[in-house]
Amino acid sequence: MPTRQMFSLDGSCELRLGMALDPHCCRREPGTTLELQNLASKHPNLVIVPLEVSDPASIKAAAARVGEHLEGSGLNLLINNAAIARIIALQEETLETMRQLYTTNTIGPMLLGQAFLPLLKKAAQESPGAGMSCSRAAIINMSSAGGSIGNTLGWDLMQVVSYRCSKAALNMLTKCQSLSYQEHGILCVALHPGWVQTDMGSAAGHQPPVTVDASVRGMLKVLSSLSEKDTGTFLDWEGKVVPW
Repeated sequence: MPTRQMFSLDGSCELRLGMALDPHCCRREPGTTLELQNLASKHPNLVIVPLEVSDPASIKAAAARVGEHLEGSGLNLLINNAAIARIIALQEETLETMRQLYTTNTIGPMLLGQAFLPLLKKAAQESPGAGMSCSRAAIINMSSAGGSIGNTLGWDLMQVVSYRCSKAALNMLTKCQSLSYQEHGILCVALHPGWVQTDMGSAAGHQPPVTVDASVRGMLKVLSSLSEKDTGTFLDWEGKVVPW
């Protein structure tokens, strides 16, 4: 079996790794992630592609570059993992904060899905007759329990209204993608990684309960088990259904 390439879109959004946090948290500028660069130096099949998720032209350019690297093959898995958050209360939210977060957290994944759709469709066509799976063709939108309307856990710790609203919108986008792309055999799922010990997870000064290693291992297990029955759902890193 040939070695599969993995693409990391470096900047405000990455295919597998990504975070962009606004001034109330922190921000990682393109090209400054030494861990990612070191990882790429050890694994020749990991290709770093620059991308600014709030720039439609950058998204199209990234998709074109990935297509060039694939040399006629399709893309099996797109993970939209970029997110920004502002640790502010409801009364401090403004038109600009809402616009910024929706642009990155909701509109970005929508445009990425559109831009990479031809490559995902090609991957699905390369496995005719196979059921939906992340090995065939899938879009995984990294969501958050903070976007759950049915479970507002953590409100007392962090209101982050613009973040919550943008993630609730991302969940609806995922459902719409699943309905629109199912005819092409593309699986679409919203995934909550847990409250993880990352820069974003710790930004409010609280210690998250889930380690990065535990979250990643859990999500990989979930991704490997996804099928047609899961498309359009909202799951967490342990495979449990999260209330909409």
